[in-house]
Amino acid sequence: MRTADRIKPLDGFTVGVTAARRAEELGALLERRGARVQHAPALRIVSLADDDLLLDATRRLIEHGPDIVVATTAIGFRGWISAADGWGLGDDLLSTLASAEVLARGPKVRGAIRAAGLTEEWAPASESMAEVLERLLEQGVAGRRVALQLHGEPLPGFIESLREAGAEVVDVPVYRWMPPEDLGPVDRLIEAVVGRHLDAITFTSAPAVASLLERAAELGRQEALLEALRGEVLPICVGPVTALPLQSRAVPTRYPERFRLGPLVQLLCDELPQRSGELRVAGHTVRLRGHAVVVDGELRPVPPAGMALLRALARRPGWVVPRAELLRALPGAGRDEHAVETAMARLRTALGVPRLIQTVVKRGYRLAVDPAAESPGHDT
Repeated sequence: MRTADRIKPLDGFTVGVTAARRAEELGALLERRGARVQHAPALRIVSLADDDLLLDATRRLIEHGPDIVVATTAIGFRGWISAADGWGLGDDLLSTLASAEVLARGPKVRGAIRAAGLTEEWAPASESMAEVLERLLEQGVAGRRVALQLHGEPLPGFIESLREAGAEVVDVPVYRWMPPEDLGPVDRLIEAVVGRHLDAITFTSAPAVASLLERAAELGRQEALLEALRGEVLPICVGPVTALPLQSRAVPTRYPERFRLGPLVQLLCDELPQRSGELRVAGHTVRLRGHAVVVDGELRPVPPAGMALLRALARRPGWVVPRAELLRALPGAGRDEHAVETAMARLRTALGVPRLIQTVVKRGYRLAVDPAAESPGHDT
């Protein structure tokens, strides 16, 4: 049991993490703030360091240097330089890149460029490839040779626009995103979202979103997944580019002003507690969280069956909810209404204040909402 001054922002909430890279860092940040974390990498990165396509693109650029280089990811840019070193072409590649106008998609890749001893000409504040394309088209690319370091998925619209404007584009495939080898954790994460067992899910790349949606479609669960993300399960993205695949499917998304893990976690800390409605019940202040309840500033963990009952009662605070309806709310309870009585007894014990829930003989149960209290109830 945790008192008010010790309650962490994410105590009582469960958050899904889909990241392949930096998943441990993100998970640690969430857990440090009290969250339970369910991790399932939605994709894996396959390096192409030994791939003939990357070697061929590197040799072509060394032989005929580009006028412009667009670096899209730090891991990709570092991987390219590392692969070139392994082929004995590292110095030649760096010399070639040093003679070109280098554009960085964002701060991370800008750091990788500088670590390689190079200097970028420009980087967009939005970290958006659309802004990079806009700049290139505005300055004119007709007759210019552009090297584009791909970032895990094709950029056909980007490449086609440059070619239509007269540029010669050499794409550099440093790595590609692939589905995870073990799909079990992803499948369980999808079911956790569909079953509303998660309070939020985080995404740190657009390919991760696409991969999760594709797997959900294979399971016949995509529409159910999207429905959950449009309602009870909060999708938080690291930035607007990551959010696009969800927004295109009418899923409202949130992302921080600064596209980093720290601000992403802070946004969750701000958003999730606000989504849990406050009730005045039998003279006590009650807030429902994912798998716990805050009663008068004390965090009280509640078993899944108890939370199911409490949510059903909180949807209509003060109204009597029949036992049959509560039975349907219980996970896997079957047809025995005795299961409601058992779960209700455990719920009252977990809450620590039994009178929060009143028994209405032969009818059901109700939250003992204070008559004078104006409560919007709880919408989950």
